[in-house]
Amino acid sequence: MRFHHIGVVVPNITNSLNELKQFIQFKETSIPTLIGSQKVNVCFLNMGDGFLELIEPADADSPVSTFASKQGGFHHICFEVENIHSAISEMKNNGAKIIVEPVIGFENRLIAFVFLKMENTNFNLIELAEEKP
Repeated sequence: MRFHHIGVVVPNITNSLNELKQFIQFKETSIPTLIGSQKVNVCFLNMGDGFLELIEPADADSPVSTFASKQGGFHHICFEVENIHSAISEMKNNGAKIIVEPVIGFENRLIAFVFLKMENTNFNLIELAEEKP
C-alpha cells in the first residue's frame, strides 16, 4: 500500500485551481475529467511525491454535492494497492465497511471507498486504487 493522493471536494475546480496556483507550484496539473461512476469531475495536481485531487460534483445528485455546497474540504486519502480485492478483504476482516465496491475510477483504475471505524484518528474515508497494469 502506497500513498497516492489526498482528495479535496471543491464547488468549482477551475476557481479552486486558480486560487491554489497563487500559493502553490505544481509540477503539472491534469485536465479535469468526468468520473461517471462517481458523478464527479476530478483534477490531479502533481506535488512530486503524491497528488492533490480536486473533486467537484458533476450532477446535483453526486455523492459530494451537499459537501461542495458547504464549500467542501478534505474528503479522503487514497492509497494505491497491488490487488484491490485482497486489500478490501483484509480491511473488512479488520472491521472496515465498504462504502463503494470496486468500480472504474480515475485513469480507468479499479477504485473502492472504505470507511474505517477509528476513534482516535479523524480521517475515516479511504480510497483504494489498484495499480495501473
